[in-house]
Amino acid sequence: MGAANIALWVVGLALVAVGYQRARGPWSRYQGLKEQDANVARYEAWRGGLRDGGTTGASVAMAVLRTQVRNAALIAGLGVVVVIAGFALPS
Repeated sequence: MGAANIALWVVGLALVAVGYQRARGPWSRYQGLKEQDANVARYEAWRGGLRDGGTTGASVAMAVLRTQVRNAALIAGLGVVVVIAGFALPS
């Protein structure tokens, strides 16, 4: 186990932690918006009205939050790859 292995493990774990931290906030806000959107859809269905299929501010915000979560997941995935590379690197 060399210094390069340990360095890759540390960097990889740091990337996983950063990715997790960056995904946590947008994911919770996305879930809240999704629940609110489902509630509005249930209300509209109960009221008998048809929902306009157009773009709303909430749908734009949900798209932005999904993009932020996807980018954070890519960072965390890169961290996993770096950790695996640390194990694969010969000592």
